[in-house]
Amino acid sequence: MYQAFFGLGEKPFALTPNTGFLVQLAPYQACLNMLRVALGEGEGFIKITGEVGTGKTLLCRALLNELDNQRYQVAYLPNPGLTPAGLRQAQARELHVKDTDGATVLEALQRRLIELAGAGKSTVVLIDEAQALPPETLEALRLLTNLETQQAKLLQVVLFGQPELDETLARNEFRQLRQRITFSYRLRPLDVKDTTRYLQERLAVAGYRGEPLFSPAAVRRLVRGSGGIPRLLNILAHKALMAAYGEGRRQVTSSHIRRAQLDTEGAEPFLRRSPAWLWRGLGWSLVAGSFGVLALVGVWPWLLEWRELLP
Repeated sequence: MYQAFFGLGEKPFALTPNTGFLVQLAPYQACLNMLRVALGEGEGFIKITGEVGTGKTLLCRALLNELDNQRYQVAYLPNPGLTPAGLRQAQARELHVKDTDGATVLEALQRRLIELAGAGKSTVVLIDEAQALPPETLEALRLLTNLETQQAKLLQVVLFGQPELDETLARNEFRQLRQRITFSYRLRPLDVKDTTRYLQERLAVAGYRGEPLFSPAAVRRLVRGSGGIPRLLNILAHKALMAAYGEGRRQVTSSHIRRAQLDTEGAEPFLRRSPAWLWRGLGWSLVAGSFGVLALVGVWPWLLEWRELLP
């Protein structure tokens, strides 16, 4: 709709996790660097957590694209709502186990992992939405990582999940699995500086050339309205571009972001999103003001008396 008006070749803020639009922001780069180091270590679980919409799936796909096929054999499981048997079967398919030859799936998996290790390959399982793993499947996953040679583990697991994953792993029954998490990273929301770069680079990838398309005030309101969550940033930025296009404006302003907020669930105007702290702040201001008035009333007679004593 607005692409031609702003000189864009494609939509810059689509919700589909497209690695072509991955911006090398500090939190993303730190996460990917940690993953590279952790996989190089060759053992244990790795855990990446973050709120809904912070970019976990995008990072998972970026890692999937980055891993060298000559060095790694990757099993990608985007739907973790599996039984233990379903988990083993899904891994067997991903690792190209075609025939069990009468053995159990677990035995066939172990043979395949030993074969891959003999070929110099590390086997990595990437699990997206890991907070949805049933408890019994999590335990089955831990048992799979027991498969090893005398020199090294045969399997590494990277869990990408929402903060609920931490709550699950904090349970006493998962203390053994917790001890196997050798590296972890928590994705944080984007601040104003991150968001400015995020907008500019995604627009550039989409073909935009020109002055900043979002005013500084628009960026600040965008961060407040989205809480710095990239998925909400995308939704609000897309709608704000539509609003600016509808007015024939060449720059997105704070008022366009506000209109987008009004039209988006979970991204209401700032004053609506934070009534508790806002009213608490006003309350403390009123209390402080009241104390100031009371103090002045109490001191005023003394000041009058002191003035009368002056020559």
